[in-house]
Amino acid sequence: MPIAATSTLPSGLDRAGRRRVTAVLCLTQVTGWGVLFYAFPVLAPTIAEDTGWATSAVIAAFTVAQLVSAAVGIWVGRRIDRHGPRAVMTTGSLLATVAVLLVASSSSLPWFVAAWVLAGTAMSAVLYPPAFAAVTRWHDAHDRLRALTVLTIAGGLASTVFAPLTASLLGELGWRTTYVVLAVVLAALTVPAHLWGLRGPWPAAPAGRDESGTVPREVVTSRAFVALAVAFTLTALSAFAVIVNLVPLLAERGIGLATAGLVLGLGGLGQVAGRLGFGLLRSRLGGRGTTVLVLALLAATTALLGVVDSLALVVVAGLLAGIGRGIFTLLQATAVTERWGGRHYGHLNGVLTAPATVAIALAPWVGASLAGLLGSYSAAFLVLAAVNGLAAVVCLASYPRRDPVGTG
Repeated sequence: MPIAATSTLPSGLDRAGRRRVTAVLCLTQVTGWGVLFYAFPVLAPTIAEDTGWATSAVIAAFTVAQLVSAAVGIWVGRRIDRHGPRAVMTTGSLLATVAVLLVASSSSLPWFVAAWVLAGTAMSAVLYPPAFAAVTRWHDAHDRLRALTVLTIAGGLASTVFAPLTASLLGELGWRTTYVVLAVVLAALTVPAHLWGLRGPWPAAPAGRDESGTVPREVVTSRAFVALAVAFTLTALSAFAVIVNLVPLLAERGIGLATAGLVLGLGGLGQVAGRLGFGLLRSRLGGRGTTVLVLALLAATTALLGVVDSLALVVVAGLLAGIGRGIFTLLQATAVTERWGGRHYGHLNGVLTAPATVAIALAPWVGASLAGLLGSYSAAFLVLAAVNGLAAVVCLASYPRRDPVGTG
């Protein structure tokens, strides 16, 4: 007898419930990334100019937020495994609202840094890792990848929506009032959405071994997990250093700011294309083949950007790099379930994400420092390409020696 469309699956939610969760998380990821992450690069120069604080100090506060997010994210993952995402993500939204208001009212640099520490704690509870954990546990293997793809495509629109919105508000209101407005938007959209949309039975996490026959402690100390963490950390470091330092690289080639911005924007379109094609690519090449190919693609495009002078080739390399980054996000989202199953996803993904988040926080400094040390951004990009190439090699060891478990 066919199963009705509304029947409850072992995940604890029926089809309508899973669709509600996906839709809600799409909304809150766009808003959370937009307010907590993408508004800052728009506002940072004005903040430094208005307050008299050094630009490096203002950026350092934001870097601290990402480091805090990496550290707290491990605890958040364990909490979600045990109790589900509703309380964690709703509380995170409230905390994020308070943090943004504190940023807006900062009267001194220590206050500003403290506000971003609080924001970093909130980031760990509302951005991709907890959302990925919710989707992974509430969706079965059949529709999990589709939900993750939709979620990351929506999250990729955050800069498209909030960067121009923030710039428009800044011109009319100044940076403090802009952050107040963004805090109101954040609270209005994410707090009720998480509270209402993430309700439903949460499958209990086992206290002992999972379907792969291991406990989380054994996984995170295994050769495969360490190799995966190293590969993803190196890739995140290289990929985000490329994003941040692409405009200076193109300026070094005599390419104007407007054209450089266009190349950077094409990378964003490439990310969407990559995420749309991820399912087909993985069905053809498998998880191991897709991972190696994408990391090698990122290495090749970074090297290409480091050596080509032709604008046409720069555009092609930028677009291909965007495709690689888009797929890499989904590789991060699915790596744990592909290798070790989904029951301890929150815990394992929190540990896996932490060093990559630290690498992302340090990536702007690493890219600029390499350029200063080597004398050019072109040379820096070649080093970053080598880093990504090393990641592609290391990831070959990122599968357990036994056959990977199913993704259910």
